[in-house]
Amino acid sequence: MTLTLPPPGPSGPPPDPDVAQAAIEYCYQQGWSDGLPLVPASRPLVDAFLAQTSRRPDEVIGRNLQVDRESTVELAAINAAMAGCRPEYFPVVLAAWEALMRDRAAGGGGWQSTSGPAPLIVVNGPIRARLGFNCGVGVFGPGFRPNATVARAIGLIVRNAYGIVPQVLEQATQGLPGRWSICVGENEEESPWPPLSVEAGLTGDISAVSAMLLRTCEFVDNRHTQDPEQILWDVADTMSRIGALIFRDASAGVVFGPDHAQLLGKAGYGRADVQSWLVEHCGRSRADLRRAGKNGVGENLVRYADDTAEPDDGAFERILPSPQHVPVIVAGSRNAAMSMVVRVFGLWSGQAVPVTDHRASAS
Repeated sequence: MTLTLPPPGPSGPPPDPDVAQAAIEYCYQQGWSDGLPLVPASRPLVDAFLAQTSRRPDEVIGRNLQVDRESTVELAAINAAMAGCRPEYFPVVLAAWEALMRDRAAGGGGWQSTSGPAPLIVVNGPIRARLGFNCGVGVFGPGFRPNATVARAIGLIVRNAYGIVPQVLEQATQGLPGRWSICVGENEEESPWPPLSVEAGLTGDISAVSAMLLRTCEFVDNRHTQDPEQILWDVADTMSRIGALIFRDASAGVVFGPDHAQLLGKAGYGRADVQSWLVEHCGRSRADLRRAGKNGVGENLVRYADDTAEPDDGAFERILPSPQHVPVIVAGSRNAAMSMVVRVFGLWSGQAVPVTDHRASAS
């Protein structure tokens, strides 16, 4: 999967664009691309990535039983290089991949689901500033190389190491536009709560990555009130949308913008308080569920239209079983009071993975 190309020199004439174009087209012809141009992964470039970690190139870091294929550190390095990462991003890629492997769905058949779930990668700690991860304005959008290429690297590993290619082994019914592009730095500086990695059991000064699979993202725009419960009701209404209620139980997180997070924090809400409030209030009436043909629950916990059920339309069905089903993150800027509900595919592992960079252990 690597090309034999000379490393760029520190000076001299610019590289020949025709040679670069030929190398890019060669990558397309091999079927390695996610649809966008790839950076040709020369041997020297891949070696620069491998130099960022003390792990052996042949170490297996992931195994997918459904397709009977595995990924190694070297395959991850090749795909991170092709994704456009800088070598110093590679420890974050490895941590993100490990965090996803702790997710039951990502370790199993999640990549092949008809939902076409998208990984949400959350970066905490000093490495955010050192490598330039966006934590603020436009955090879910484009424009920042670390955010964009770390997420893309994960997608290329899935494609090229596991062979899960759209319309072949990947069978998403419609898919998601953010399939391989959602990597955010948590806005720890403007959050009223400890970082997500601390919630997951690590100390606050450690660089770490958390990850989970998402079905989709839905914004909550509420700049009209300073009442914390009204903000929470707005979030709960978004979480409780019937179209997203496939199973008896749901899992949905919130990426609060700093405005909403600070409003809640000043009102005395900790992260656990927010989670408990949402567990208590997210759900729908039986009448609502009946109208949408989702008032029954089968043995596999999938909702269906139960025409034989006794009417009990005033009853309220909660959809979030526990606080672990409601991860709470803070990211974005304070230029408008907006937050994002993220539909978690399955259940977040509740774990964060430290970024192990043997060259910069302090990060």
